[in-house]
Amino acid sequence: MVQAGRGFGKTRAGAEATSHFLHEHPSSRVALVGPTWRDVRDTMIEGESGLLAVLPPREVVKWNTSLGELTLRNGSKCFAYAATQPDRLRGPQHHFAWGDELAAWERAETWDVLLLGLRLGKDPKVVLTTTPKPRAIVRAVLKHPRCVTVRGSTYDNIDNLPPDYAAAVLAQYEGSRMGRQEIMGELLEDVEGALWTLDDIDKARVPEAPDMLKVVVAIDPAGGGADEVGIVAVGMGKDRHGYVLADRSGHFTPERWAKRAVDLYRELEADKIVVERNYGGDMVKATIQAVDKRVPISEVVASRGKRLRAEPISTRYEQGLVHHVGVFTELEDQMIQWTADTEDSPDRVDALVWGLTDVLNMGQGAAFLDYWKEHPLSTNPAESKRQAQDEAAVRQLQRKMGRGPRFGGGTPNLDPKCEHRWRGDSCVFCGGQR
Repeated sequence: MVQAGRGFGKTRAGAEATSHFLHEHPSSRVALVGPTWRDVRDTMIEGESGLLAVLPPREVVKWNTSLGELTLRNGSKCFAYAATQPDRLRGPQHHFAWGDELAAWERAETWDVLLLGLRLGKDPKVVLTTTPKPRAIVRAVLKHPRCVTVRGSTYDNIDNLPPDYAAAVLAQYEGSRMGRQEIMGELLEDVEGALWTLDDIDKARVPEAPDMLKVVVAIDPAGGGADEVGIVAVGMGKDRHGYVLADRSGHFTPERWAKRAVDLYRELEADKIVVERNYGGDMVKATIQAVDKRVPISEVVASRGKRLRAEPISTRYEQGLVHHVGVFTELEDQMIQWTADTEDSPDRVDALVWGLTDVLNMGQGAAFLDYWKEHPLSTNPAESKRQAQDEAAVRQLQRKMGRGPRFGGGTPNLDPKCEHRWRGDSCVFCGGQR
């Protein structure tokens, strides 16, 4: 595995290794695997450092973009696969494989299926090229007894990069965590003080989402010119667990982020859009309504610090109650790196927290849900009936109230109409405090 920083020449190394194998082994079958089909085509094959750039033109018979097949004059063939579709690797056999940007592979099982198909020839091999990130799949490969690792940094290839690259780009990140990973090629582990760990995220990751009871698109508007707009879709499944469904965050104009959010709302058939109104106030709501006035919008206000808002959500991750449907590299990087001392605004994380807070009823329903988890229905018929009636009454009361202790809010007052049931100092019905 070639584990190195940006600009080191990882793609060129992978292409050269593949080209050498094709030349030395006529009539061989080679698998080319990238994060997506576009990555395989645009980077691994057609890119400036890709296979077509290093193979002698006379050796190439045909590159069939429709089938994803590259045929050489010596009878060898290369087949393109996307890591998002591991099932396409079930059945085909190969002598050799080149996997690019392993840390960005959405489906970890792609690696397992690829290895199972490397069974042609006397000594099948695989070359992996990646910028190192603390992903479970990267750790698993590094622990493999036959793994040979080549490490390098951007500086190892600095002579072949633009003259002002070091001053204009690298100097900005030197000494930072991002610089250590993206430039020096270091595999960094969890950040001390971060609320999330990649292990917790990986353990609960799923390839597909179950049927959803509720879906929302959460937006965290940019607080400044350099900030991103957080746009994250989350849902609550029938198992009452939270699911992260999409991350469409980025740098956009107001018109673009509003359209992007509405498009995601329509794509997932979401129930509503949740927006933080601290930045922009009514402008945020008006921008969305300019795209589609029919979209339901729920506004939330940050009245407490980011860490206090995020801690209950991170606890759900530790309990295995929140699942990422696939891999969201930029969101997860922000999650495992953000601490209370981080200067940058975690826009993706903020959107994630707002969304999960809504779908998991982490506001007024939190105490109620916790109570019934700790007090399951009795096996006694009479007691079970009474508890079921209590539960129905609580749900009806909460619907009528439409309010209660909100996530990040102040101490809630007791509802005068509530027939209180206490859990400590909190009422499990209205959420009030005595």
